[in-house]
Amino acid sequence: MPKFFVKQEQIKEDKIIIQGQDVNHIKKVLRAKIGDELQICNSQNEDNFLCDIEEINNEEIVCQIKQKIEEKVESNVEVTIFQGLPKADKMEYIIQKSVELGVYDITPVEMKRCVVKLDEKDKNKKVLRWQKIAEVAAKQCGRDIIPQINNIINIKNLCNLIEKYDIVLVAYENEKENTLKEQLKALKEKLDLEKNNNKIKIGIVIRTRRWFGRTRCRSIKDKWSEDNNIRKENIKNRNGGFKCFKHHHV
Repeated sequence: MPKFFVKQEQIKEDKIIIQGQDVNHIKKVLRAKIGDELQICNSQNEDNFLCDIEEINNEEIVCQIKQKIEEKVESNVEVTIFQGLPKADKMEYIIQKSVELGVYDITPVEMKRCVVKLDEKDKNKKVLRWQKIAEVAAKQCGRDIIPQINNIINIKNLCNLIEKYDIVLVAYENEKENTLKEQLKALKEKLDLEKNNNKIKIGIVIRTRRWFGRTRCRSIKDKWSEDNNIRKENIKNRNGGFKCFKHHHV
């Protein structure tokens, strides 16, 4: 069933008003008619509703709420991917698949060896485009949230941000001991022990075509282990973000 997101102010008692680009999509792509069912999600609190289309106008579509859907699809484990900027259109693919696999948000990271170099104007345009891709992917796979694509940061910003995470995994090919499989097994055991309604925040740091550099990787490790008393967990896998979701979907 088609799913759409609205804000709180678009919900009026037992009515929901769909506006913006979704109106054209419903009319011209789905060719929906009065009486057709839609699933609509409040993007601000994750409430889902089963609705019937009541009115189709030029600028808005009015839907009648039939029932509230109680089932929740989002996990209490919030995964953030800190993704080094890849070349070409690979970032779009990464965002699409990460959203489908359950990522909470994605933060693009400029790294020393990134091929892609963007000025401030281009950065803003890219983030807006990436956010739209995340929204489309969230609708297609039935998420209850639209994962946020954060502003592009650098490694120094990254070191400051990781303090708030319970667990941080870094994909680093020079790691000699810890493998992805071992770390995901340990992570699963940790989450099983801590299973409750509390939010658990996990950060996954993925570099671009080459490594961070030993100094940069050390600065990341020192930052989170010193401030948060978190074990220094490195994984030697270039596609760590996808792999973590594939083998450990929580």
